[in-house]
Amino acid sequence: MTPKIDRQHVAQALRGAYDRVKNTTGGKNADYIPYLANVPSTLFGIAACLTDGTVVAVGDTEYRFGIESVSKVPTALLAMQQYGAQEVLDRIGADATGLPFNSIIAILLENDHPSTPLVNAGAISACSLIKPVGDRDGKWQSILRFVEALCGAQVGVIDELYRSESETNFNNRSIAWLLKNYNRIYDDPDLSLDLYTRQCSIGITAKELATLAATIAAGGRNPVTGEEVFRAELTPKITAMMATVGFYEHTGDWLFTTGLPAKTGVGGGIMGVVPGVMGVAAFAPPLDSAGNSVKAQRALADIAAQLGLNLFDAPRAAVREAQAAKA
Repeated sequence: MTPKIDRQHVAQALRGAYDRVKNTTGGKNADYIPYLANVPSTLFGIAACLTDGTVVAVGDTEYRFGIESVSKVPTALLAMQQYGAQEVLDRIGADATGLPFNSIIAILLENDHPSTPLVNAGAISACSLIKPVGDRDGKWQSILRFVEALCGAQVGVIDELYRSESETNFNNRSIAWLLKNYNRIYDDPDLSLDLYTRQCSIGITAKELATLAATIAAGGRNPVTGEEVFRAELTPKITAMMATVGFYEHTGDWLFTTGLPAKTGVGGGIMGVVPGVMGVAAFAPPLDSAGNSVKAQRALADIAAQLGLNLFDAPRAAVREAQAAKA
């Protein structure tokens, strides 16, 4: 019989994962962004938020870290909320590239669209779509307010991180103008790149990230604040994107192992979504070669196994539940 998903079992799973993973070594902080290189590498926290608003946390879950590429999820959602899922699919796409998150080759190979809003090229393109087009401040407020509604808390840019990223985002500058060359960016390239850089520099805690994931799991309703943030029909769309490209070129391995749709960021955060059940997040700065947190991956995989969160195992879980009920 699969474990019951309630506060007690979730708390036990988080504590167990934390204790088993906390002494894990390996990986290193992202060093191509100077700010991230200096974040204490020993930080580690795990949080979960159920769709009834229950929040459980262990470890360093109040530390505010750079959201980085996890921010691609809210922006993709906002673009779909403003334009509809089909138009975002038509103008950006939803295909995994199978290449690193900042790949320029992927743009050259698929010059008809940027592939997906969850890699750098597609995320910059998504920022260019956000309304009101042409209005830098208006667009930024749309993105920031949407992120705040998703996580149920006030958030802001970590200024030092924003400066650090702005001074080193040479590859992304190339991406923005290559998108312009193929008519796949829908606002000024420099404006769109700046919005993308700013959204990646938002500071967030593991608790807030878990709530953001739970809002997706709850079909757009923030389970903590009760606010209806986006249309329920978009949850399967964004969850599908996370499942197909959330770990970039390692996504297949992750999904094969855990069955948990999740999205990573080079700030060390990872969030996972279990539709209708919960959101879960973990944070630890040292990354593997693909830019995914070593400890956070292991923690979420551990929790998924303990609580039976593999979405592809649902039929077998239902059979086990039925057999247990007859016993």
